[in-house]
Amino acid sequence: MGKINIKKQARLKRKKRIRKNILGTQKKPRLSVFRSSRQIYAQIIDDVEGRTLVSASSLEKKVKEQPKFENKIAAAHFIGKLIAERAIETGLKEVVFDRNGFLYHGRVQAVSKGARDAGLKF
Repeated sequence: MGKINIKKQARLKRKKRIRKNILGTQKKPRLSVFRSSRQIYAQIIDDVEGRTLVSASSLEKKVKEQPKFENKIAAAHFIGKLIAERAIETGLKEVVFDRNGFLYHGRVQAVSKGARDAGLKF
């Protein structure tokens, strides 16, 4: 039980360090990514007003209707494309990427790559 707690504390420490330099504004909101062991979540946040503008997760019906992904990285790439499409629909073209304390590889990197492929700039 102690090892999990230490890993979580390290992630939260990294998150604090990152978040003191990142701020999502109306023109350039923050794309925040969270991953659990099974699911992946992404949301675009305006920190000035304190509200979520767009969100997507692997639990949504639209994602469940897709053919089964070969792995979690493929699902994360799809979530990145999905959130970018939704953001572009609402008129957002640029965001600031917030990896939320997670290391930038694997599923977190796949979300950012999917969002870039769909036309979002950061």
